[in-house]
Amino acid sequence: MPSLPPSLPILPDPADPRLLAYLNLKLREIGQPGVALPATDGLSELVDHLLRLSREKDRALAQHLSPVDQRIQNFLHDTLDGSGEIPRLPNTTLELDRPGLARALSLPPGKDEHRSGILTSYRVRQGVLHNPRSDRRTTQGIFHVAEGGLPVPDDKKAVPTAVFARLLGRALQPPTDLLRLPFTATQTEQAECFVTLHLRPVVVPAVPGFSPQRTMETRFFVPGSLVANLDFVESIFGNGGDPHLAENDAALDPEHWTGHTGCIILAPHLNGLNKRELGLPAWESATERQRRDGMCWKKPDEIYNDGGAFKLTCRDANGTVVTLISDNYFGYCKKEVKTQISYSANLFGLCEEEHAGGALVFASYDLGEEFSGELHVRPLEHTFEEMVQLFGERMDVHPDGYATDRRFPEIIYVPEHISFDLKRQTVSWSRDGA
Repeated sequence: MPSLPPSLPILPDPADPRLLAYLNLKLREIGQPGVALPATDGLSELVDHLLRLSREKDRALAQHLSPVDQRIQNFLHDTLDGSGEIPRLPNTTLELDRPGLARALSLPPGKDEHRSGILTSYRVRQGVLHNPRSDRRTTQGIFHVAEGGLPVPDDKKAVPTAVFARLLGRALQPPTDLLRLPFTATQTEQAECFVTLHLRPVVVPAVPGFSPQRTMETRFFVPGSLVANLDFVESIFGNGGDPHLAENDAALDPEHWTGHTGCIILAPHLNGLNKRELGLPAWESATERQRRDGMCWKKPDEIYNDGGAFKLTCRDANGTVVTLISDNYFGYCKKEVKTQISYSANLFGLCEEEHAGGALVFASYDLGEEFSGELHVRPLEHTFEEMVQLFGERMDVHPDGYATDRRFPEIIYVPEHISFDLKRQTVSWSRDGA
């Protein structure tokens, strides 16, 4: 059966010639150019036939997706049915099937710096330092939720399902410069592709002897230039391995799977799209909430969300969630994975997570380690004998000097000179010298 993802391993050296050769082979496998490397043992030439054969099989299986991607695609078909053309997840991507690949892909081999319009990466002694242009500190206007699934909270912006479908379609069609891999930035021919990462974040920690660890599955799709975001996310949540392999299919290991699937797509090119072209209604035709949320237009050239970054989520009660992030801010990526963990925790039940919506609180009191009737009950207004005279018909009095209630025998009546000792676990009193 599939095994759970191991703890975070020590990442390989991004400059390791074997790692670079492996990345070259993975790029060639999806029909993309690699980087020029020093002469090796000729292995690349020997595997050319296998790579060509693999590409032919991929062409024959052009509609084939990994099991987790197929679950996401099925959700999109069910959710977006009737909303126009349903976008399809890319089936040919550069899959980060082991830890450390994202870090190696973030810089060209032999270079210590790479700059793009939205990100600067530096090679440092500890690894790679990524400095995104966007460093957000506000969430105002950020959270958008597609209608048609679970209810949309009042503090979030409600987005028509058909508009989500159009935004998703645009997200999966980024411009060429956004698809270029930093790894091949110094080459005449540069690789242009989507990069994908498979995560298995823990939702339910294991309780030995009671319940096993359970994870959800989350897929990241990013244009090649944003591979640094996957380096960041992988360093926090680990790498779930190649999703095409049966041992990494969560559905084949239901004991350790919550049954929930997430998908995150980075698409900074969504900022600046036209509201009218996305299908949002005019002001006169909009509902009161659409007017409040800005999901309508008064002028034909109005921009969606005023051109600002946003996160748009589509989810349902069956446990699938797809989120578009129109930014490359690293914090949004991490927080979205944690949000999806909370989503899974709430649906799965019997588990708690820091964002899962609350905590059970029980009051507790410390009454001390000793209690004495003579010391702590003052004044002693009644004696045990007086109580027996008043309520003797309701209790059974025992020779040792205590009584039990006839109707509720778990209630015990004791003398006024009682002494409780929590350390010794005793309840005692004196009677006839004993």
